[in-house]
Amino acid sequence: MKDLFASPARQSAERRLQLTDQQRLDWLRLCRSENVGPRTFQSLLNRFGGAAAALDALPEMLRSKGGRTITLCSVAEAEKELSAIAQGKARLIARGEADYPPALAAIDASPPLITVKGNVGVLQKPFVAIVGSRNASAVGLKMAEKLAVGLNEAGFAIVSGLARGIDTRTHHASLRFGTVGVLAGGIDKPYPPENLKLLEEMLEHGAVIAEMPMGWEPRGRDFPRRNRIISGLAYGTIIVEAARKSGSLITARFALEQNREVFAVPGSPLDPRAEGANDLIRQGATLVTGAQDVVAVLAPMLEQGPPAYDSYMNDDGSAETQTHLDEPLWDELDLPGIAAAPQVAVSRMEAFEEPARPAPDVARVAATETINVPNGEAKGSAKDRILLALGPSPVELDDIMRAANVSLRDVHSTLLDLELEGRIERHGGNRVSLL
Repeated sequence: MKDLFASPARQSAERRLQLTDQQRLDWLRLCRSENVGPRTFQSLLNRFGGAAAALDALPEMLRSKGGRTITLCSVAEAEKELSAIAQGKARLIARGEADYPPALAAIDASPPLITVKGNVGVLQKPFVAIVGSRNASAVGLKMAEKLAVGLNEAGFAIVSGLARGIDTRTHHASLRFGTVGVLAGGIDKPYPPENLKLLEEMLEHGAVIAEMPMGWEPRGRDFPRRNRIISGLAYGTIIVEAARKSGSLITARFALEQNREVFAVPGSPLDPRAEGANDLIRQGATLVTGAQDVVAVLAPMLEQGPPAYDSYMNDDGSAETQTHLDEPLWDELDLPGIAAAPQVAVSRMEAFEEPARPAPDVARVAATETINVPNGEAKGSAKDRILLALGPSPVELDDIMRAANVSLRDVHSTLLDLELEGRIERHGGNRVSLL
């Protein structure tokens, strides 16, 4: 049988593809070869009709064009990865096979192969992505949970990035409905590692997806690369709390480029964590106050299926292919007809890598996107985590307790200290806000 890597217009035919064991090995070798990104892979299969033929022809083709030689993935390396995938109780699914997510197959530069662990059947459901701040407020976390449950009840599955904050709360809220997490590294390298227990709980009804090889430790540019998959799996992406330099905004940009819907939850103009989402609304994203706002937009699209890729157009009518500047998300061979990979600014690498940092300055903790004190985890002092949960919008004490992962006694004690310091305001209904 001939290998296929069809365009979205040929998606229905492509979804009849079923690779043999030998073809799966050849696809994996080609994918893992040096500088063979998703676009190079597609071009080579279109030209040679199969991965095996492309592997045979590629070295000589590059030499004849005066280009440098490349390192092809060996049979032994590919067999080792396939064995590790099987031992990890995961599966390698090719684009075009029946179990490959249909919405993801419709985007530009979709992964030729994905490693999936868990309930593969969940990948056929219609998805909505919910992403947002790692350092979310208690209000943001509660909103993410409310949206996830409401969308689940309306028949949508939830996809997110297994990151701290909004992602984590979204996955927790969707466990019994089936939720999908997309990893930046290999399927055996979840990040952050403290979400390993959550990942294992997700596998009963949901699944975890990785594009990168087994054993791959995520690098900075792998996170925005992962973000294109999160948005690509979904009919629409919801941003819940995102500062202006948040990686969540890259997910929103990918959603636009993929011809998918973008939604944003409005936040207080006094909270820097809401600036990115508020900007999206000003730029035309659909304002969201509840799941019904999302369902009203997406439900009519379900019969037609996920929208196919449509390059984002600039005001002058030229196609937009760059998400950001400076650093490509993957490397492509310099062959005719292969478009450049999307790029991400080098200056933002630190935000994606989430390096270890000193304990935060509690006076600034609510106003930054990169403080490494995640919500709901026992890191930092109780006071630090309670401050992180607070924002300009009034929040109930129970929500503070859940967001900061502290006892109610700690909440009352800390709030008293903050009130004496003149840093909080109390409201009716046992709610408080940060001044």
